Amino acid sequence: MKKSIFILSLGILLISFFSFKDLDFFSSMTKVDYIDGTKTLKFTTKLNTSHVSQATKIDPTTAAFEAEVKKYVNNNVDVAVNGAPKTLTFTGSQVNGESVWVYYEIGNISDISSLKIKNTILIGQFPKQVNIMNITYKGNLKTVNFQKGKETAEVTF
Repeated sequence: MKKSIFILSLGILLISFFSFKDLDFFSSMTKVDYIDGTKTLKFTTKLNTSHVSQATKIDPTTAAFEAEVKKYVNNNVDVAVNGAPKTLTFTGSQVNGESVWVYYEIGNISDISSLKIKNTILIGQFPKQVNIMNITYKGNLKTVNFQKGKETAEVTF
């Protein structure tokens, strides 16, 4: 129950922050789900379109944008499962107005006791950037934040 209230409160807080369009708020939100049937960690990241465009120095309406986003995510997110570094597989992206949705995954994960994640998305370009990540593994939810000076986090299950 406390987790539900916390998640609801966090959601309301984020919605209220995003409702101030003229206010520069630098954040990303990532949802990580473990899919037991396929032994896959699936990542879904929501980013601000103009911020990603500035970071990649490419127009989001061009065909080359997805390739640049893929390269950018691969250069700014590192994951180790149970102490072993893993390779991210980019599965796509979608520009939807002010948001870019980025999809990537890690396959062949049979069991997770720890995840060590480095997330520097947009932190170099925007020092006030905060990256929030909700990780769900077999019914357990962990939330971690990344920001300048705290780009790496580890969770245990």
